[in-house]
Amino acid sequence: MKNYEELKSIASILRIDIIKMLEKSQSGHPGGSLSACEILTALYFKEMNIDPKNPHWEDRDRFVLSKGHAAPVLYAALAERGYFPKEELNSLRKINSMLQGHPDMKGTPGVDMTTGSLGQGLSAASGMALAGKIDKKDYRVYALVGDGEVQEGIIWEAAMSAAHYKLDNLTVLMDHNGLQIDGKNEDVMNIEPIDEKFKSFGWHVIKIDGHNFEEIFAALEEAKNTKGKPTMIIASTVKGKGVSFMENQAGWHGKAPSSEQAQQALEELGGVEND
Repeated sequence: MKNYEELKSIASILRIDIIKMLEKSQSGHPGGSLSACEILTALYFKEMNIDPKNPHWEDRDRFVLSKGHAAPVLYAALAERGYFPKEELNSLRKINSMLQGHPDMKGTPGVDMTTGSLGQGLSAASGMALAGKIDKKDYRVYALVGDGEVQEGIIWEAAMSAAHYKLDNLTVLMDHNGLQIDGKNEDVMNIEPIDEKFKSFGWHVIKIDGHNFEEIFAALEEAKNTKGKPTMIIASTVKGKGVSFMENQAGWHGKAPSSEQAQQALEELGGVEND
């Protein structure tokens, strides 16, 4: 089992890989990928029961990236975990690449659900969790949603369904960085009080610092010990985390860095361009 210092190092590697692949592709979403690095690191390198050599293992834990535009952080985590060679990251968004702009379960090893149309991932995750209950399986289902994404009506249909079926094998983490493509959540479509809303739908709700591994793992453990209802972990994060000129800037939601900007970002992150 990896300790927190090792996990911090992995999160840094993911951020470096995100910048490198986006600079090469000149297309993609850095802001919400960088904000989720600790969450993906915690899940893929300690929490989830998975086997990179057997991605379709029937009893594995499942992960659904409902905010599918943050595919770079998922691809970086899968590559670092050993699902496919890291060299593949250089092909992000290229024609015929297995790493498309949004996750494709038929094309990418380790991707459990194709996502991209916002809101649908939570419904898929709920279905997976319900199937696990029906089949009397012990696997858990994890999903990552964006805070802007919860403005989608389908999120609340899934929230109602998951609570109705008492899906305590479902843990959802919200990347709550406060920004979406058009600006602040509160200006586009206010979602607060988001914790009370999920509680009113019958969910167990936990609020944490999404960049603090101790809080992340404490919340995940609390979720596993919560019976009779699904858990929503609202993780407060910084959009563009780790890159000074990207942090808390909505303009970096879906814009790739130039070569000069990528070089600055890599210097800040401790990554060295060897290409």
